[in-house]
Amino acid sequence: MPVCPFNFVTDGKKHNICLVGGGGKTTVIYELAAMWAACGRRVLVLTSTHILHPADGSFAADAAAVHSLWQQERYAVIGTPEPATGKLKAPPQSLYEELRTQADVILCEADGSKHHPCKAPAAHEPVLLPESDIVLAVAGTDALGNSLQQVCQRPQLAAELLNCSLDSVIDEQMLAALLLSEQGARKNVGTRGFYIVLNKCDLISAAQQEEMLWLLVGAGIEEQRIWLRGCVEGEINKC
Repeated sequence: MPVCPFNFVTDGKKHNICLVGGGGKTTVIYELAAMWAACGRRVLVLTSTHILHPADGSFAADAAAVHSLWQQERYAVIGTPEPATGKLKAPPQSLYEELRTQADVILCEADGSKHHPCKAPAAHEPVLLPESDIVLAVAGTDALGNSLQQVCQRPQLAAELLNCSLDSVIDEQMLAALLLSEQGARKNVGTRGFYIVLNKCDLISAAQQEEMLWLLVGAGIEEQRIWLRGCVEGEINKC
């Protein structure tokens, strides 16, 4: 399992974390959930939009099932099943309210991207939990070298945000702009803590990793708030 560098993973505090942006959010959620659960923390996973139904038996239909999983030092996933899609949508509000004060960590998939590595949010997106204290923005480096039309969710909105055409090829500056813009991944973040996960960094060179890191840090994101996930150990200090 990749080692997450974010300081909030080991600070011992309660957190309510919403994940937004491109593809890979569900994988990151379950990785973080497993890390915390292995440390004996009560971890609750849900969505305010849609999330893949877990295949590992971590779905809990009610509060009793959640507590049973917590007693086994496992994370619990709550939601309303959608048989037609095999996904979960938001859980009943009453169940969430019952559990949210009991959980040590809450992880919520608060955005959809239909597996595209990057996106620009529509007017109704993302669906952040009001009580969340951290927003974790995700983007895949496999967007680099491809056009907005090919790999971006809501490419027309992205083209307007970036002032370019749908055929424009995404480079490091464009991907960083989608992550940093308040019309992009930082939409509605407000005073919440803001962190970034760059997925599939093993697919790009060390120089490209350095470029992405330089652009994000240069825009004011602290280096310890950036996870270059999947980079080859030794290529860059963040590994």
